[in-house]
Amino acid sequence: MTTTKTLRLTFKNAKNKKVNLSLPDAAENLTEEEVKTAMNEICEANLFVKEEVDQYQAPLSAQYVERTVTSVFDDSEKN
Repeated sequence: MTTTKTLRLTFKNAKNKKVNLSLPDAAENLTEEEVKTAMNEICEANLFVKEEVDQYQAPLSAQYVERTVTSVFDDSEKN
């Protein structure tokens, strides 16, 4: 069984739709203030444009998401 933790940042884009940015190696003890500051910096950078739409225009939320994978079988190491 493998468990991973990812920080999922949710933003509003220029078309008023939700978009997510997932950070798999984020520190696990970030404060609300630290995350909001980082999200605002991402928005202000204006570096992420897809099909002429600014992808990260305003921060909406942030969550740590845990994912647990339980293997039933794994033959990927054979041969």
